[in-house]
Amino acid sequence: MGLGVAYKILSSHIAGGKLEAGSSIDLRIDQTLTQDATGTMAYLQFESLGLDHIRNELAVSYVDHNTVQVGFENADDHLYLQSIAASKGIVFSRPGNGICHQVHLERFGVPGKTLIGSDSHTPTGGGIGMVAIGAGGLDVALAMAGVPFSIICPRVIEIRLTGKLRPFCTAKDVILTVLEHFGVKGNVNTVFEYTGPGVATLSVPERATICNMGAECGVTTSVFPSDEVTKAFLKAQGREKDYSPVTADADASYDGLFEIDLCSVVPMAACPHSPGNVRKVSEISGLKVSQVAIGSCTNSSYADLYKVGQILKGRTVSPDVCLGVAPGSREVLQMITGDGTLSNLIASGARILESACGFCIGNHFSPNSNGVSLRTNNRNFEGRSGTKDAQVYLVSPETAAVSAVCGVLTDPTSLNLPEITVPEVKSFKQDDNLIIFPNSDGKSVEIKRGPNIGNPPECVPLTDNIFADVTLKVGDKITTDHIMPAGARLKYRSNIEKYSTFVFEPVDPSFSERAAANKAEGVANIIVAGQSYGQGSSREHAAICPMHLGVKAVMALSIERIHQANLCNFGILPLTFKDPADYEHLDQGDRLVIENAVSQVKAGGDIEVKDLTSGKLFKMKLDVSALQRKMLLAGGRLNQIKESL
Repeated sequence: MGLGVAYKILSSHIAGGKLEAGSSIDLRIDQTLTQDATGTMAYLQFESLGLDHIRNELAVSYVDHNTVQVGFENADDHLYLQSIAASKGIVFSRPGNGICHQVHLERFGVPGKTLIGSDSHTPTGGGIGMVAIGAGGLDVALAMAGVPFSIICPRVIEIRLTGKLRPFCTAKDVILTVLEHFGVKGNVNTVFEYTGPGVATLSVPERATICNMGAECGVTTSVFPSDEVTKAFLKAQGREKDYSPVTADADASYDGLFEIDLCSVVPMAACPHSPGNVRKVSEISGLKVSQVAIGSCTNSSYADLYKVGQILKGRTVSPDVCLGVAPGSREVLQMITGDGTLSNLIASGARILESACGFCIGNHFSPNSNGVSLRTNNRNFEGRSGTKDAQVYLVSPETAAVSAVCGVLTDPTSLNLPEITVPEVKSFKQDDNLIIFPNSDGKSVEIKRGPNIGNPPECVPLTDNIFADVTLKVGDKITTDHIMPAGARLKYRSNIEKYSTFVFEPVDPSFSERAAANKAEGVANIIVAGQSYGQGSSREHAAICPMHLGVKAVMALSIERIHQANLCNFGILPLTFKDPADYEHLDQGDRLVIENAVSQVKAGGDIEVKDLTSGKLFKMKLDVSALQRKMLLAGGRLNQIKESL
């Protein structure tokens, strides 16, 4: 029986385990990437391993999240990142060079390779036929050290594409159609593999958009074949030598099938406050709009912005709308500067924003109070934009552009606009002036540490009896933005003691104070949660900072893949209810005990948790791999791995 693209790449990178859905496997990782919000801690952890140089093929450090330098913290962190890159053999992409996923696609991604990145949208690389996976910073640090990456071997769902997209119906609408079908939960340890004759009609940037937002479904990654379209893209990037075909065997088998006729795709929108809350734009058109933001790692390619420029050409943004446009990379910015697109944007009244993540993470360009913001990025969690009561809708660049002119949410297919054809690009404008490639010997490089740079937090081994309070009980779909807010707080990411004071700030501002007080009194903290706990960003600080505050376990109905791995990496027990009804029987403030915790974890069965307040006994599942079990016993991955290095 033949193999699909995902299993072909996985099988060629197996370093341990069996390529069988549901089993634990170890993967050899070719490439890694970090961004500055997660990279500082990742490199501090890499330093703690005591290695002089990276051991994987390529590591790239991007600065794209905290480019707004208010105060010294971000600037100091960027100097640290640049100096550690030079010291350890890491490629450094300076602030202003662009968003990590867009730049990596343009300059470094290679079909058939494996990539992990400390950003949940790393699966963007699947657009050129990579197995690209988001992970916590510690996992990336270890991959740079040559340590295989451990995951659950995924099942693979075939998403078969036929037909061709109609004008003003886009790749963004395709992935929103996928989200409408699969939702944002229940897809853990799954890969979406795109097949069928419709694949050949999609460009690499369109494929990348689809793979990027597959992360919102909770899948491990998404992947397209590497074909003639891929070859043409890499040739235009001056990287034809990096091309190799990677296609599914004719008799490849899959674990499920979802078919999409691209001809039937219509403009879609993800409504507040979830990427899975999808409706047809035509059903909600006429909604008054106050802000439009075009860009992010999802929709900021040259083709995206060219189409926006053509829609806005000769038109003016509504006086009731503030429009911001952020090119995805320096390359895209130079391309739109050279062909007149930038002039069209400026003449229409658009504000040109930096080539960075910016508005997507609430770092700037936040909406007005109770404002309606149309955005082309990938997440619309409550408060993520920087304005808690904003109503954020996720749409395609074409829908965003026509709505900016009309002042209300508008279906672009309803306006009888002429079809827009993006010019074929034979050669993109490569400019690597903001990329610093390391010298062969970084031993003489001084690593620069500002006062905001701390040390990796120390984890302690699992203790045998854990007495804890339910310090917080929350509901479903608690994101890592809820746990560790970004925006103005993100500049403290290198200072765990300070950043920890903001844990759960959007949910319960007093949590960190209560948790710290418990820790000081020798009482641990436990968080009780509903479905899909830890969805969203890969930020490992959502595990590190709670660990620093003395959180020893999370008891949830379900926990998302990356966050579950991060909890194990930092010695927090990721427990799920064996009987979902038990969630209702726990209250905030209950005193719990996990007796004989060490022997329970070693045994590999259920974990018993006693509620000393109510007298009830809870049976919890500890659904972890053998390696993760060792991490939990040791108090975290760093403790577990250092001796073996």
